[in-house]
Amino acid sequence: MTTTILKDKLKEGVNVVERISGKSLSLPILNNILIQTEKNFLNLVTTDLEIGIKWWGLVKKGEEGKAALPARVLSSFISFLPDKPIELETKGFNLEVRCNNHETLINGVNPEDFPLIPKTPTEEKFVISSQQFCQALNQVVDIASFSSTKPEISGVFFTFQKDLITMAATDSFRLGEKKLYLKSNSNNITKDYSFILPQRAAKEIINIFGEKEGNLAIFFSPNQVLFEVPLSETAHPQIQLTSRLIEGEYPNYQEIIPQKYETRVIFQIKELINQIKLASLFSGKVNEIKLKISPQQKEVSLSSQNPEVGGHKSSFPAKVEGRACEISFNDRFLLDGLLKVSSGPKKEKEAVFELSGPDKPGVIKSKGDDSFIYLVMPIKSS
Repeated sequence: MTTTILKDKLKEGVNVVERISGKSLSLPILNNILIQTEKNFLNLVTTDLEIGIKWWGLVKKGEEGKAALPARVLSSFISFLPDKPIELETKGFNLEVRCNNHETLINGVNPEDFPLIPKTPTEEKFVISSQQFCQALNQVVDIASFSSTKPEISGVFFTFQKDLITMAATDSFRLGEKKLYLKSNSNNITKDYSFILPQRAAKEIINIFGEKEGNLAIFFSPNQVLFEVPLSETAHPQIQLTSRLIEGEYPNYQEIIPQKYETRVIFQIKELINQIKLASLFSGKVNEIKLKISPQQKEVSLSSQNPEVGGHKSSFPAKVEGRACEISFNDRFLLDGLLKVSSGPKKEKEAVFELSGPDKPGVIKSKGDDSFIYLVMPIKSS
């Protein structure tokens, strides 16, 4: 392999793919980046056998070949090189790097030992704005929680329909659902697709594609899913992320979403966030804060108690409809929901809290946008 590439371009590619190259003791080959030339492209590849990342960059055409080099060494080394073109040439399993007045030989391993990333069929694809998709995913991704007994909730559940994407995540104590409504003629998939994407893969998608302008293409298969963005200069892919899917049936979470409410509160998001942060200083071991909602006084009162620290009470005005209600929540879960509602694309200042009783889940959503709902289970009174 012989080729030339700009330092910034090579560093960009290494930064993308090195994210999943870990310290594998059982399979040391996974600690490497596979570097290969294909016509006018330099291709970088990493995998941990669950996620695979590929990156391509346009380069000066040279002799084709490949090498597998330690990700940590290559990343650190490139950072110290001057902003000049970098010449790459394989010497057996090793790679010679020449840049300005630097000439370095990096020891590699046999590239033929590098595992192949299974190909995903590309007959049907779903195309959406990369930033729009990642912003929506960011509202639910942190809610998922690893579970060895319920592996299904360890990821984000997706449903793709022609004009709608639904994302949902839960940890059994709370749930977030985000809906993206699309133009009906924007995609031509022949059927609906549903799958559970591991949380780690979902986070990498946000990190890698979240700031990318343009469209993100999504390709489906029974056991894995492929996310892809093209190069700006050509339709050739720039980045591909392939992930295995979590097997199993996702819980029918729609059954627990209340269809009606007894109490409805409209409030300033920032106000309640500040009130919860203050009350949480005294919330005790189970992070409990109590809410007392009064339609007559048009206010919400908060209280918390910790025998070791003290107690706290406060209140603030709100628009209240329906019955009076007293209910307790985990302050961290409640706060997280409010932050996720306020992080939506419209940055709404007001939110709605709907309650169906002291022992039933509460639903938080933006006053002006029903596309995201956050459901949180109460702490049952002893």
